[in-house]
Amino acid sequence: MFEGGLYPYWIVIFLMMTGLYVVISRDNLVKKIIGLNIFQVSVIMFYIAMGKVQGGTAPIADAGITVFSNPLPHVLMLTAIVVGVATSAVALALVVRINEAYGTIEEDELREIERVEDAE
Repeated sequence: MFEGGLYPYWIVIFLMMTGLYVVISRDNLVKKIIGLNIFQVSVIMFYIAMGKVQGGTAPIADAGITVFSNPLPHVLMLTAIVVGVATSAVALALVVRINEAYGTIEEDELREIERVEDAE
């Protein structure tokens, strides 16, 4: 278990619920992307907290060391960070194109525009 007890897990739960709330409650597309990024950070923190073993060392064979921490979750989360940044960049580029095409980034206004176009 992590040296700080359950404290990191409470932070993960708080961030996850905050990100989910922002995604569900906001109509602005940029705010939705920010909410998804907050949610992603909570998942990354969860994996890193799970990968830490109290008293564990790097997995290097040495005399007298019996408890090791697995480095795989940390390495995978580095990859997740890179993928998350790239995904956020693509999402923001799409929001810019949506704004150029429709003149708004509010989801309810976009739905109204779509409804009017479908009626025509």
